[in-house]
Amino acid sequence: MTNLESYRRFLKADVWEEWDHAQSDQNNKVAAPPLQKPYPADAPLIDLIPPADFTVGDMPLREAIARRQSRRQFGDAPLTLEDLSFLLWAAQGVQEIWRGGIASRRTVPSAGSRHPFETYLLVNHVESLTPGVYRYLALEHKLLFLRPLPPLEAAVEAFSGQKFVAQCAVTFIWTVIPYRTEWRYGMVAHKVIAMDIGHACQNLYLACESIGTGTCAIGAYHQKKLDALLELDGVEEFAIYVAPVGKLSRYPPRQKAPIAG
Repeated sequence: MTNLESYRRFLKADVWEEWDHAQSDQNNKVAAPPLQKPYPADAPLIDLIPPADFTVGDMPLREAIARRQSRRQFGDAPLTLEDLSFLLWAAQGVQEIWRGGIASRRTVPSAGSRHPFETYLLVNHVESLTPGVYRYLALEHKLLFLRPLPPLEAAVEAFSGQKFVAQCAVTFIWTVIPYRTEWRYGMVAHKVIAMDIGHACQNLYLACESIGTGTCAIGAYHQKKLDALLELDGVEEFAIYVAPVGKLSRYPPRQKAPIAG
């Protein structure tokens, strides 16, 4: 088998035939991992706009899909707190805690309702937010401030020199805690984790288009440097996907999306 063929195996479903569900930690009655990474009980949290109060994001879905493209040039306008609240909810918003508190249903699908991701933010220009590193607490729909922004040079270096990251309003960084999915799926977990993160980022793309913002997903980043920037151990939790977001300086007027034929 060539090197490329060995890598391609990851894309195939053969692993399901090898998987023994009886040997999963879930089946062996091991306690489920928490739905969210813990944080200090006395940590001050920042309220976001509740989904029921959103006044943004009403663009028809067909139009948002038709407009969707990767955008690397952003205007100077900041995001509003409502903009950010909507984008966070669209990508990882919690709709229900179920299965006795060990699983969650969200605005995006995830194998077995495991949702193994945490959402970190590098906030540059968001109204009413101090620039810094934040984490989205999806269960509470709140923000946790972690620390001031790192030096611009360090951030660009962590993103493999992609300078447009420094020009955006906020950078979404998803990390993965693999055991949340491994607990249920064992050796199959890693294929479905890769699928799940795509669901989250596509929701972000469409939500961005619907409010006149843009994003460009980034998979080419420096793993160790980005993990270090977020103060992650790189084993039990590590960065998996990045998406800078910013207001667009020029945005075409809304029009009825064409129907492909």
